[in-house]
This record gives sequence, C-alpha cells and structure tokens, in this order.
Amino acid sequence: MAYRPTWQGHLRLSLVTCPVALYTATDSGGDVHFNLINPKTNNRIKMITTDPDTGPIERSELVKGYEISKGEYILLTQDEINSVKLESTKTIDIERFVPADEIDRVYWDNPYYLAPDGKLAQEAFAVIREAMERSGQIALGRVVMSTRERLLALEPRGKGILAYTLRTDAEVRKEDEIFGPISDKAPDKAMIAIAEKIIEQQEGPFDPSQFVDRYEEALKELIKAKQKGHKVEKVAEPEDTNVIDLMEALRASLGGKAPAAAKGSAKAPPKKAAKPAARKPGPATKAKTRKAS
Repeated sequence: MAYRPTWQGHLRLSLVTCPVALYTATDSGGDVHFNLINPKTNNRIKMITTDPDTGPIERSELVKGYEISKGEYILLTQDEINSVKLESTKTIDIERFVPADEIDRVYWDNPYYLAPDGKLAQEAFAVIREAMERSGQIALGRVVMSTRERLLALEPRGKGILAYTLRTDAEVRKEDEIFGPISDKAPDKAMIAIAEKIIEQQEGPFDPSQFVDRYEEALKELIKAKQKGHKVEKVAEPEDTNVIDLMEALRASLGGKAPAAAKGSAKAPPKKAAKPAARKPGPATKAKTRKAS
C-alpha cells in the first residue's frame, strides 16, 4: 500500500541536505465511522456552509478571519497566509542534540516516520541517520505543519528515522495545578509492601498485539447484531469498585480473590444462629411436669 506523505521537504545537518518525506506513524481513526442520518428518510445529512444573513455560500468563496473583538475580524486570503515564509516550512534544520531522558514525556506528542524522498536522497539520508545513531542522542529540529511550527524530536529507527512532534511549554499545564491538592501524608508501609507484591505478580513484557480497543470491538458486534435484525439488550451497569477496607482489598488482590465490597453497597448481614430445635420432653421432664401440676 502506498502511503501519502504528510509533509515533504528537506532534512539538513549543517551543510548536508537531502529530500525527505514525513508520514504519520499511527492510524487513530479506527474502523468504525458514523454518519449523521435522518431516520425518517434514511438519507445522510449534508453540512451546508451558510451565512446567517444571505443563506448558503460556496466554500470556495470563503476566507479565513482572526477575531480581534466581538464580531470584528481581520480577513486573510490563502495567498496572504502563504506569504509568511519560514525556513521550516520546507526544511527540517537539525539545531541541537540532547539526551533522550532530558525530554519530559509530557512534551512528546504525535509520532511520524521520516524517510528519504527518492533514490537520489538515500545516500545523504543514510549519512545523517548513521551519524545520529552513533551520537546516541535525540536530534531537535523544526517543521511547519497545518499552519503551525512544531519542534521535532528525531531518532534513528530501523532504516529510517522516527520523528515526534513536541508540545511547546505553553501547551503543557503545570503539574502543581492538578497535583497540588493531593495530600503529602505517607501511605501505610504494610499496604505499600502488599501493593509491590501485586505489581510483581503482574509483571511481563509489553506486547501491543494483546491490547485491542474493546469499545470499538463491542460497537462492531452491535452493528452486526443490528444488521441481522437482532434486538439489542441493555447492558447492566458495572458495579461500583470503590473499596471500603483498603487493606482487605489489597490482601484479596494478592491472593487472587474477589475484590472487597464496593463503596455504598451494604455488606451482607451476618446470619443469625439457628435456634435449636425443641426437644421432646423425656421421661424425667414428664415426671417433673406432673409433680408440678
């Protein structure tokens, strides 16, 4: 299958340059895609661009606008936008090399594959890629995609280069804004020890083939059932899993038992001891009864 490049330009390391193409490394669309349908006619709905004053308008007639105040826009044509020239629109210029562990994982964004664009580019590409691999570091460059300049992290992968867009500092929220309210109180050491044993039991290699989108698989089954005319039954809501006794839940997890009772669900009341069956009075009892009477 021939993939369409997301971006085409040049990769440059100092004075060494070669044509390259950037391809998306992932397919995030999934297999299940929905359209909006009018159930009365079974027709697919079309989204029509409309001016609230004049009515429908062709997309080819539209321009982009930047709102400077409520209802007031600066209008820009595509030619005017294209007039903003940055070198990174056509060239990934490697600016710096940094150790991989210095880039916080929160900054890593979307992965791409970078490959030579044409046979004539392969020799120069191989030289840059091999030099990068020997350095053992991450190369940083810039690229303009979808009208935005993004920082790229480049590292050798196979015969090509894996490129990750990096988020800017302004895009990353400060962790203290979220983690600030978390208590500084140290958890119970005994509970930590049990949790560590649970982690040891669940250790194993990472195999992405074992992980599938279970929600999408369930949607496919739903579509198949509807296609066959089967009635779709309502699925029961999952039980609340908030534990009442944390230590009990940890011990049960370690032993592979059922989880502790959920929060809000009443524990089953202890069974009352059965009353002993009334015994038939024996001879001595009968004698006492007659004597009392």
